[in-house]
Amino acid sequence: MPAGRSPVGRVTRGTTGANRLRRIDRWIARHPALRRAADPLVVDLGYGASGVTALELHARLARSRPDVEVLGLEIAPERVDRARAQLEDVRHGLTAFAPDARVSFARGGFEVPTPGGRHPAIVRAMNVLRQYDEHAVADAWREMSSRLAPGGLLVEGTCDELGRIATWAAVSCGGEPMTLTVSLRLAGLERPSIAAERLPKALIHRNVPGEPVHAFLTALDEEWLRAAAVSPFGPVHRWRTAMEALVAGGWPLRARSRWPLGEVTIGWESVAPLG
Repeated sequence: MPAGRSPVGRVTRGTTGANRLRRIDRWIARHPALRRAADPLVVDLGYGASGVTALELHARLARSRPDVEVLGLEIAPERVDRARAQLEDVRHGLTAFAPDARVSFARGGFEVPTPGGRHPAIVRAMNVLRQYDEHAVADAWREMSSRLAPGGLLVEGTCDELGRIATWAAVSCGGEPMTLTVSLRLAGLERPSIAAERLPKALIHRNVPGEPVHAFLTALDEEWLRAAAVSPFGPVHRWRTAMEALVAGGWPLRARSRWPLGEVTIGWESVAPLG
């Protein structure tokens, strides 16, 4: 970051949890924006009180892209210091992470500073916009995505503390939202609409009658309940049955191959806020 320039954004609560972002990480690992990137730099923006999520991100992405690099960015200097101390333990073989993991930590916010002005293939910004007003989201998206490489991706969303409920928006390098993904732990799931409390900030206040995202979550619940008849075959079979019914009902779902993981992805135009 240039001397004298302050990071853009606010300090998050920092409620980092090991393995919390596994659903998002595995989705990113399969995405063409990473697999086809000329420079596989991935930014973990707002990683929180511990650098563990950046280390986990690298470990998961390296399975599909061995040359991936992960840069963790945080606004609070003490969090950067703490993460760098953790990284020293990694380098000395004192953790389960690879000592030579291509991970680094620096201070930064929505301006996404990178060494040498490199343009990331992916910026992952989970649980960083929850404290913002809805009207601030578009500007934050534009600022973060403006740093992306052509064809790059901003992944912005929210998850619960255990990572069993997660939603995220995929935003283009031009700052335009493209898809919404809902990812749930299917075992013991009562209603998919439990995801409503973890929607991205752009949608969380729009879960009211008359808004498209409310209609989508309502349809998810209805088909999940109807699919209860096949629940003896397991929750994955029940989820697939519900997703097939949604498609038959006209919902343009994407990424069918991800359904067994408890995921559903839909084009942003189907859930975008009205007005």
